[in-house]
Amino acid sequence: MAELLDDLRAETASLETLLDRLRPPDWELPTPAAGWAVRDQVSHLAWFDDAASTAATDPAAFQAMLADMLDTGTSVDDLAVRARGMSPAELRAWFGTARARLIGTLTPIEPRRRLPWYGIEMSAASFVTARLMETWAHGQDVADAAGVTREPTDRLRHVARIGFMALPYSFAVRGLPVPDRPVRAELTMPGGGEWTAGPQDAADVVSGPMLDFCLAVTQRIHVADTALRITGETARAWMRIAQAFAGPPGEGRGPRSG
Repeated sequence: MAELLDDLRAETASLETLLDRLRPPDWELPTPAAGWAVRDQVSHLAWFDDAASTAATDPAAFQAMLADMLDTGTSVDDLAVRARGMSPAELRAWFGTARARLIGTLTPIEPRRRLPWYGIEMSAASFVTARLMETWAHGQDVADAAGVTREPTDRLRHVARIGFMALPYSFAVRGLPVPDRPVRAELTMPGGGEWTAGPQDAADVVSGPMLDFCLAVTQRIHVADTALRITGETARAWMRIAQAFAGPPGEGRGPRSG
């Protein structure tokens, strides 16, 4: 848990450095997420950090908030629209405050404690991993909008882990039968090491750069535009719909060639 929180702090600092280099007009730059500017990516992170703090400190209040969102049909786009009256300075302060509160809230929690979330329940350790994944993924959208190339780090192992573990969810959230055929991941980390998951004798394998895998499972790139090598029909079916984040099925990104 301490290692996870340290890496979440580092990923947060990386995004904050990027945000602090933006000029006020840059917050209106369109990101690859249709209809979302940089400001919307930041308000999204801040809103869900606050929600995560509520889930950890008052699960009943979180469940009531979730029920209200479902009853009213409130979407993430609706939440982004609500925050568009805030200035870049207000958004930056909101994100900083919400993230600091969340990290402080999660620090003393036992890693295996179950916490409610959107459509699923997770251990506190997975909860931290999910926030790190969201920070990295939405940070990628901000970087793309600003024309900045980020240097990948071995913190991506956390994104890869939650992406791999979400294989059953990727099918279930689409109403598809969850395959029982095992899949293995064999990924090269940015620092040069190898990260693996899944049975060694699995016939279905996804291998290649960890960065490409993480971009694919967070739906920041179409799998056809990666250097991943995919063997087996189950692995191919999964990577076409892979979704590391909770919530409704994402639309994903189309291939650059099409």
